[in-house]
Amino acid sequence: MTSTPAFSLCVYCGSRPGENPLYAEAARQVGQWIGAHGGQLVYGGGRSGLMGMVAEATRLAGGRVVGVIPQALVDKEQANHACDELHIVQTMHERKAMMAERSDAFIALPGGIGTFEELFEVWTWRQLGYHDKPIGLLNTAGYYDNLLTFLASSVQSGFMSDWQMGLIQSHADAAALLPGLVENAGTTSDAQPLRTVI
Repeated sequence: MTSTPAFSLCVYCGSRPGENPLYAEAARQVGQWIGAHGGQLVYGGGRSGLMGMVAEATRLAGGRVVGVIPQALVDKEQANHACDELHIVQTMHERKAMMAERSDAFIALPGGIGTFEELFEVWTWRQLGYHDKPIGLLNTAGYYDNLLTFLASSVQSGFMSDWQMGLIQSHADAAALLPGLVENAGTTSDAQPLRTVI
C-alpha cells in the first residue's frame, strides 16, 4: 500500500472476545477489509480480545495500525507493540480525542461498557456539530438488537429524534457497512485522510 492511507477508520470494540465466535470473525473481517482497501485502523491499542483481532487482521492484510492506550490500561489490555504507531496517553479523554482526530469515520463492533461509552460520545459530538464524520454500528449476530430497540423507544418517547438516529448507520454485515462509511467520509482509495480536530 502507499505511504499515505486511503482512509482512517476508528474501530471501537471489546477487549474480550465474547462468547459467540461470530464476534471474532467480524473483527477479523473488518481488519481484513481495512487492509485490503489501503486503509488505516485507529483503535484502542490493545492486543487482547476483539481489539487485538482487528489490529492483527489489519496488519496482515497490509493496512496501517494506530493504537492509542492510556498508561493505566497498558498492562490490563496488553498494549500492542506491533502497531505502526502506539501512543501511550495519560487519560481516557486524551485517548478518545486522539482517536477521533486521527479518523475519518467510526464503527462500533460488539463490546462492553467502554465500547458503549465511546460510541455514545462520538455520536453526541456528531449531533452537536463537533465533527461530521460517519458513524457505523456493526450489529454482528444481533448483538445490538436490544440497544437499537431501546433507542427507537427513546425516539417514540420524545427524548430523541429521527434525525439523531439517522446519524448512525447500522448493519449486520461488515462488507455492507464499511464501504458506505468510507464513501460518506469523502475518502476513496486515492484520497488523502480528512483531518478534523475536535
